[in-house]
Amino acid sequence: MTEVLAAAADPQERETEGSLRPKTLVEFIGQPELKEHLGIVLQAARERGEPAGHLLVSGPPGLGKTSLAHVVANEMGADIRPTSGPALERAGDLAAILTNLENGDVLFIDEIHRLPRQVEEVLYPAMEDFQLDLVIGKGPSAHTIRLDVPRFTLVGATTRAGLITGPLRSRFELAERLEYYPPIDLEQIVERSARILGVTIDAEGGSEIARRSRGTPRIANRLLRRVRDFAQVRADGAIDGDIARAALEVFRVDEKGLDKVDGAILDALIHRFNGGPVGLSTLAVSVSEEPDTIEDVYEPFLMQLGFIRRTPRGRVATRAAYRHLDVDVPADVGERLFDS
Repeated sequence: MTEVLAAAADPQERETEGSLRPKTLVEFIGQPELKEHLGIVLQAARERGEPAGHLLVSGPPGLGKTSLAHVVANEMGADIRPTSGPALERAGDLAAILTNLENGDVLFIDEIHRLPRQVEEVLYPAMEDFQLDLVIGKGPSAHTIRLDVPRFTLVGATTRAGLITGPLRSRFELAERLEYYPPIDLEQIVERSARILGVTIDAEGGSEIARRSRGTPRIANRLLRRVRDFAQVRADGAIDGDIARAALEVFRVDEKGLDKVDGAILDALIHRFNGGPVGLSTLAVSVSEEPDTIEDVYEPFLMQLGFIRRTPRGRVATRAAYRHLDVDVPADVGERLFDS
């Protein structure tokens, strides 16, 4: 995966990314409907003096699911305990975390759809009754004990809401989906992040970065840091429209926000497979990426731009994709798009 989309490997950069996270709902930019719903839930819980209800947040990577978990904890004056679905391999792993929580704490489980089945079943009574059912011993001498756990708030995050089982989904009191951000919201995010980072940026520079950020705050912040580096090395450190455009050209982020891998996907689809249809696995192999990465990270934005479509026979390039690559549009594109 490219530098723009990959998780920051440098500890200092990860720390910087954490510092850019909003602390409260007021600081959280965008997603007005979600903020309204969450604000009501959190205020009601504070007035009752109770932990907030369990929250499930879904959406593509980088839209603020982890940030929302921290916002919930801050708004409730609670500590947060982060973990992930793949990290909880056994029921005992979950039990150890739950029994060490304090009353009112927020337990954040990222990629919650990847919880093992046996762990998920232990989570049910903990979410509903704040109790743990554990089996002690093996064979004929095995017996079940029930332990009380502190009243906590579970915030679950997932990039694949469809893989959440029905029993688990039904135990969340609030389920929300994060949508891609419009450029006007991303401009505010870039402006806020620039203030925190001490970067001088004008409106045109911020707009240029926001427009190429794929509707994703995480990418907007990463592009801002890359443009900041470019401005520091090749200019006077300040970012304007010309500096932003020059920097993003160097880092191969085009005017639509497409990077090297996006371009490789469209190029393979149009030139190697004659516009499609082509299967996901074949397309992934042709660009040296994992199918899940194509499906979860790149494909949603390409579909949002209207550059590719899914058909029963595979992925197909649209007329807009041909025009973006400045390639003549075949006459039979429409037939392929709607071929069942």
